Amino acid sequence: MTHELAVLPALAPEAGLQNYLAEIKKFPLLEPDEEYMLAKRWAEHGDYEAAHRLITSHLRLVVKIATGYKGYGLPHTELIAEGNIGLMQAIKKFDPDLGYRLSTYAMWWIKASIQEFVLRSWSLVKMGTSASHKKLFFNLRKMKRQIDALEHNLTPEQTAYIAQELGVSERDVTDMNDRMGAHDHFLNQTIGDDEDSGEYMDLLESPDPNQEDMLVEREEMKHQRLLLADAMDALNERERDIIQERRLREHPTTLEDLSAKYKISRERVRQIETRAMEKLTVIVLERSRALLAAPPKVLALPRA
Repeated sequence: MTHELAVLPALAPEAGLQNYLAEIKKFPLLEPDEEYMLAKRWAEHGDYEAAHRLITSHLRLVVKIATGYKGYGLPHTELIAEGNIGLMQAIKKFDPDLGYRLSTYAMWWIKASIQEFVLRSWSLVKMGTSASHKKLFFNLRKMKRQIDALEHNLTPEQTAYIAQELGVSERDVTDMNDRMGAHDHFLNQTIGDDEDSGEYMDLLESPDPNQEDMLVEREEMKHQRLLLADAMDALNERERDIIQERRLREHPTTLEDLSAKYKISRERVRQIETRAMEKLTVIVLERSRALLAAPPKVLALPRA
């Protein structure tokens, strides 16, 4: 796949990011059937043309994900380049027969690749590279926004809350907040020499919904519905009916009504419901793990 990189749009500072964004918008998104056939051609025959089309149709997804990491003061083009590496790794390992879209699978690899780049680039993280420190690094700003901690210094109550939510010590929260504060001035710098060019703060990800987010969300919901439907097939007829009546209706059927329907006690209906939910949970978790066994671990809620 590597010899195809030469035909991808140029991603270099001298070319200008806007030129790159304009170029990748020319590549059409793929319909599910088309994506499946291309992925099969690549997986079974090593068809580089198919791989190239899979890559180019997902370059906008990489940009979208990379945008969420611009608050760490790293060049946007480098974040995108690292995300593209993750995308290509995902395509190498993607199995189209597992039943979900490439975008749902690839975002794990893209995020993991970008996160590793951020961690390598920020010297402050070398002072704490455990899983908990990484989680704190990628989530501290988000947590501060959630509790309206607009000032750099955190109150003892805010520090305690963040520490509890992220599973770290209060000292870790204080130290990381101080280290990251030394870099926050970057966000107030102008992008270029022109005063009208705006600040790097303006480049931070917008909270508004966008097509890429909605596409991934729709695919994930579809994936979960398929898992649930598959798991429901493992229940017997009575268990399926009770779950549908109790858990899948807008207005759940009462235990009393189901008790009368099946001529069993209300407690017995409740026991069947509980047992069926336990079965469903085990089946869904097992099959989710099997489907996502290949992607690398990605930290939760990574936002700058």
